[in-house]
Amino acid sequence: MRKGGGREQRGGSARRLAVQCLLRWERDRQPVQTHIDAIIHGASLSPPDRQLAVMLVLGVLRRLQYLDRIIADYSRVPPAKMKPLTLMALRVGVYQLLFLDRVPDSAAVNESVRVLREERQPVWLVNFANGVLRAIARDRSDLPGPDEPDREGAPVLNHPEWLVRRWQEAYGRERTEIICRANNREPVLTLRVNTLRTTRDKLAAMLQAQGGTVRGGSFAPDSLILDRFSGPVTGLAGYDEGLFHVQDEAAQLAAMLLAPLASGHRCLDACAGLGGKTCHLAQLLPAGSALFAVEPSAHRFRLLEQNLARLRLEGLVRLFQARLEEFAASQPGLFSRILVDAPCSGTGVIGRHPDIRWNRTPEDLPLYQGQQLALLDLAGTLLAPGGVLVYATCSLEPEENQLAVAAFLEGHPEFALTDCRDFLPAAAAHLVDAAGCFHPTPDLGLDGFFAARLVLQG
Repeated sequence: MRKGGGREQRGGSARRLAVQCLLRWERDRQPVQTHIDAIIHGASLSPPDRQLAVMLVLGVLRRLQYLDRIIADYSRVPPAKMKPLTLMALRVGVYQLLFLDRVPDSAAVNESVRVLREERQPVWLVNFANGVLRAIARDRSDLPGPDEPDREGAPVLNHPEWLVRRWQEAYGRERTEIICRANNREPVLTLRVNTLRTTRDKLAAMLQAQGGTVRGGSFAPDSLILDRFSGPVTGLAGYDEGLFHVQDEAAQLAAMLLAPLASGHRCLDACAGLGGKTCHLAQLLPAGSALFAVEPSAHRFRLLEQNLARLRLEGLVRLFQARLEEFAASQPGLFSRILVDAPCSGTGVIGRHPDIRWNRTPEDLPLYQGQQLALLDLAGTLLAPGGVLVYATCSLEPEENQLAVAAFLEGHPEFALTDCRDFLPAAAAHLVDAAGCFHPTPDLGLDGFFAARLVLQG
């Protein structure tokens, strides 16, 4: 049942920081990456220890319900009644025992118990945690697997009930279970080749020479996948030279929906974020085109600049640190192509960001839809007649996808929905729904995503 990898090296501090990170997340339910950056990346750890700490944080979030199920079977105190520190230390310990095959049982138990000692917990509580972990380690081969049902026969899906119910209504019970299990696995590393600097075959050869196992993606023509990669991406061959960008195949396909692209087009990435799609568009645009990118967050804007510089694309994009309203008020003129990769709940990328499943509530969805429709309305005023507006999210929820597009079209009859299938590779044709929208889900081997291609008639 132990499936993951992990390297044992001076791990006590890594485990303590992982527990602290998880406790901070549990208190405020902010994106866990914020705490990983502050607590783990901000500490003096060796690279292997840093990797272990991050792996523990994300692994616990992926398997939370299953870990609590195992702990409950070995504790006289239910997990819900435990002190947060005790429970989180147990979760970190059990995750190592059951999922990290390179961590010795003794280290998984002793170092997790050591966290409680270092946090000055009572001796009886330290002994309690030690006993629970040792009992689980002793019986590991007889424990139910992570995909086995509980005593009542219900699957342990490691997702909140409200989200499971929604997906069952949309996709059915069986497919929902497959989606949840896909979200519970560590994702593969997917790269988009910078075709302005190399080819997919050349980069694949470089990565293989480095000792990696590399294959071409199944859907996006410029994608490469490293299935069992572990370690910093910055250490991969070609990173410093800007030969690739980390980007899932679903996101890579979204930029293709702005086709056909022609010389003279003025294009706008209205919600640039860290610049994954901005960089891709810079690769795709022919000479004589102009690309504008808007991002309001100072932090994300700095990373956007860094990504463009690393990929040697900074001269191809005009950047604006501003809200879209501010950019529109500057009278930038009309655009032939606009991408609105809108802020969303992110339920399609739970596999990469496992805390999302626990951070969201049903009440979030109408709030996101309001923001998305405001962005669409504004972007629509910047599109030239005959132009293409691609609306995209990394959500699986209808309120943010089909219903948002329907609401926009109802208020803007001058726009028409066109079939995304006509602009995607043949291998991706089955990722388009009956309405013509691009809508892959995690059970198909890539991130959950949604995109609609809208044309301004005139």
